[in-house]
Amino acid sequence: MRCFYHPDYVFPLPDTHPFPMDKFWRAEAMIRAEAGPAVTVEEPEPAPWEDLRRVHHPDYLERIRTGTLDAVAALKLGLPAGENLLTRSRLETGGTLAAMDAALTDGLACNLAGGTHHAFADRGEGYCVLNDVAVAIRRLQARSPQWRIAVIDTDAHQGNGTHAIFASDARVFTYSIHVARNYPSVKVPGCLDVGLPRYVAGEHYLEQLEATLGPALDDFRPDFIFWIAGADPHVDDRFGQMRLTDADFASRDEHVLGLIRTRGLPAVVLYGGGYNRDRVHTARLHALTVLRVAASAA
Repeated sequence: MRCFYHPDYVFPLPDTHPFPMDKFWRAEAMIRAEAGPAVTVEEPEPAPWEDLRRVHHPDYLERIRTGTLDAVAALKLGLPAGENLLTRSRLETGGTLAAMDAALTDGLACNLAGGTHHAFADRGEGYCVLNDVAVAIRRLQARSPQWRIAVIDTDAHQGNGTHAIFASDARVFTYSIHVARNYPSVKVPGCLDVGLPRYVAGEHYLEQLEATLGPALDDFRPDFIFWIAGADPHVDDRFGQMRLTDADFASRDEHVLGLIRTRGLPAVVLYGGGYNRDRVHTARLHALTVLRVAASAA
């Protein structure tokens, strides 16, 4: 299975910053060490401007590039805007574009980052600068306008930016299973939002996932899937407000991968968020999901 990673996915931040940038290099090292020949890791190119402009407003891209966000926008984004941040985000989005092309050929592929679902067309929020999934979907639609595309979002937080971008596009189905009373405080309705109580146990989470996702895919009948996995539903995550154990993560991943596999659909798998109290374990959760995808692709 082909995976995509670039060393510049890691953007320098102060040690006190809550976003764990080190998870990217840590998870990539774990995957290389444990997957062996089952996984190849390739470096992506930055996403072309043409692709970015299919989704994002040019003035927003310029404000990120020049670091001229106003105080409120900068606070909502949570990352220091500037040329370096935009370059890093273009590489991350390029990884999702490359993974999409690989999945069209091979069936399954991973970007060892991505899933930046809080980015809107005109602004970034929640550490999400560019909406990589939206950019990839718009490229796929430009090639195959009739295709139906599903976004499966099992990150602990609702994908408000993705929902807003595709709110009026019937060709895109957005599924999100998340904590109902958690960030973002204002939700943007998706096609199917499964809102769960705070500190939901893994057993209840899995019951809801199994009851809702398969029937939704059967009804929509997608041609392609983007899966934002998320490491933040874990019991030790600082921000997810869920109580999934490592074993629950394995069950989640196997269920989603089983639905993809039995339908024979091409799919891209993306990291999404993760803020475990043990930063190394955040990387471990991401890596284990990728290793399960690789096993499913074998």
